[in-house]
Amino acid sequence: MKKNNFVLTALLLFICLSVFAQDPARYNSQVAQINKDYPTQSYLNSIVFTGSSTIRMWKTLQEDFPEHKVINAGFGGSQSADLLFHLDKLVIDYKPSKVFIYEGDNDISGGKATEEILANYDLIVSKIHQALPETEIILISPKPSVSRWELADKYLELNKSLKKSTKGKKYLKYADLWKPMLNKDKEPMKDIFLEDNLHMNAKGYDIWAKTIKKFL
Repeated sequence: MKKNNFVLTALLLFICLSVFAQDPARYNSQVAQINKDYPTQSYLNSIVFTGSSTIRMWKTLQEDFPEHKVINAGFGGSQSADLLFHLDKLVIDYKPSKVFIYEGDNDISGGKATEEILANYDLIVSKIHQALPETEIILISPKPSVSRWELADKYLELNKSLKKSTKGKKYLKYADLWKPMLNKDKEPMKDIFLEDNLHMNAKGYDIWAKTIKKFL
């Protein structure tokens, strides 16, 4: 009996922890800090960059695009469902002229199916376009990285679908950051990442800046 109770308790604890780990509200403090750093009324009609830590860690974002007023609305560890949950405060309330979205990286590493990620993207894009029909939406391809290279096929599948989703929609574009980050052997460049082989260093963000400028 004691053994059964222990197993049941362990199972319930696992379920509770899993639910908590998937709770988008866990990012409330990060979102609140972003809103504090970028007061809504002061940043209306700006350009929003949002998504996971690849965006959040882009410390030279404003410096890279000095002729534009930009918002770094990245929140580390986020997945597409988290962005959907916080979309109003991170994007819509700012009424941006453009919004760059980077999600899917953590979804894939977290085991999410491509169909689920695409469904979230569809909801994100639809909600933004319905609220802000004049806003241009740019989907940034989940990037290749040394640490997650074993998942490359899943990334390519998602990127192909994201690109396809933009066809025939003038307000929706796809920014390919996959190819520019590969070496001549079509593998991730090793010198553009930090020690974790996942997040980028300054050289990596230089590649991003050159590609993103084409959409500004």
